[in-house]
Amino acid sequence: MSVYEPNSRHLREVLIFCFNMKKSAAEAHRMLSNTYGEAAISERTCREWFQHFKKVILTSKTAGIAVEERRFSKMQNWRHYLIKTRVKIKKNWHDH
Repeated sequence: MSVYEPNSRHLREVLIFCFNMKKSAAEAHRMLSNTYGEAAISERTCREWFQHFKKVILTSKTAGIAVEERRFSKMQNWRHYLIKTRVKIKKNWHDH
């Protein structure tokens, strides 16, 4: 019988699963060690990946906020333009 050797992609996917399940890096390492034995990655590597996941999430949230702020800003500029245009039209209409 052959022994399953996990590849790096599989281990990363397991770490993402553990991260999403709100496990700590130590808990994730313990789970991997119990399952894969010597083929498991180190606890330090788990911590580094968890830090990477947190950074990606924070970056994506920050980027999402920045996109929303730009949309709001553009909407405000557009609203300002419409108000100015209406004022000009009313003024020209009253002048004639």
